[in-house]
Amino acid sequence: MKKYRMRVGLDVDDTLYECNSYALSIINSRYPDEEPLTLEDIKGWGKVGRHAEERIALYGDPEFVRTQPITPGAQQFVKKLSQIADVFIVTAVPPQCMSARAERIIKDFPEIPPQNIILGTRKDVISLDMILDDGAHNISTSRAAYPVLFRKPWNNNLSGLLSVNSYDDFLHLCKMACNSFREKFPDLKNGGVLCLVGPSGSFKNQIANELSMIEGFEKPLTSTTRPKRDNETDEAYRFISEKQFIDEMNEGNYIETTVYSSHHYGTSDSDITPIVDKGAVAVIPIDICGALTLKNIYRHRAMLVFLNREKTDTIKSIIARDSDLEDKTRRIMSLDFEYRNSEICDTEVTVGEDAKEVALSIAKMIMNN
Repeated sequence: MKKYRMRVGLDVDDTLYECNSYALSIINSRYPDEEPLTLEDIKGWGKVGRHAEERIALYGDPEFVRTQPITPGAQQFVKKLSQIADVFIVTAVPPQCMSARAERIIKDFPEIPPQNIILGTRKDVISLDMILDDGAHNISTSRAAYPVLFRKPWNNNLSGLLSVNSYDDFLHLCKMACNSFREKFPDLKNGGVLCLVGPSGSFKNQIANELSMIEGFEKPLTSTTRPKRDNETDEAYRFISEKQFIDEMNEGNYIETTVYSSHHYGTSDSDITPIVDKGAVAVIPIDICGALTLKNIYRHRAMLVFLNREKTDTIKSIIARDSDLEDKTRRIMSLDFEYRNSEICDTEVTVGEDAKEVALSIAKMIMNN
């Protein structure tokens, strides 16, 4: 019987071709006396930031579409993806730019059959197995079984969605989904990384703290830009400013970064490696995006455990926590997306009200595996 090949859709702008960065370079050249615009200035999709009208106007210019630079690594990424899936291009482009867009794709990505190039604006009516897109509005309305958000500065306000930071992360996710990533079940008895994944209110931090009190388990100090809560100590996270985080990220200080509820989180290799090298388990409460990055690095020495707590209980915990109304709203709105992430994890654990009991059961599972 012929093995089923997944159908995977790829967005184009800021996924395969540089779009916002290219537009900003053009706009900055028009205004040499102004402070240059950067990608970090684009906080949302559409007409956002200075000279927003000019930036959006460029997207409807055929010459702009014809000359967009290819994102570094995009061609190699499509070649690898084509080996494990049927690849489709799903791109929203104005009618006057359709010819230029199709010509570029056919020329730059010959692995993609011309009949698999879908041009239009109604991405919400296209049904595929997986789709990769940087537009949060496209992901939230997608009919794909696994819509995957490509993290960019302008979609950092969306939490809970299945997300990736790189082409490698997406390839790894595809391999997992189509069962071609054939490695043994994670083995952490001689050291590794334990990623605790779950919705807000699923006791990720409490369970991680309980595990860190068990011999052979340690919780590395990760960095975050979110404010410290009243009940937290300096040992909970390394609390830093957004500017410091972005500077450190650009310097390559983190092996994985993610954004949750508009706040940045990152883990440094220097925090994890010493734990793993001495045969211990690094316990990290993390979202699915960061977890997949660590899985891609540590492979069978990384275990993704989904903490499944009743939705009503998670909502009560979110409402009761020490955060502003906007943060609570984001977390509640993301719950349905987060529960879907259980399908991507290695195993699932039911969470009640006793974090210590859950921690002990996870430790026993790892040691007896």
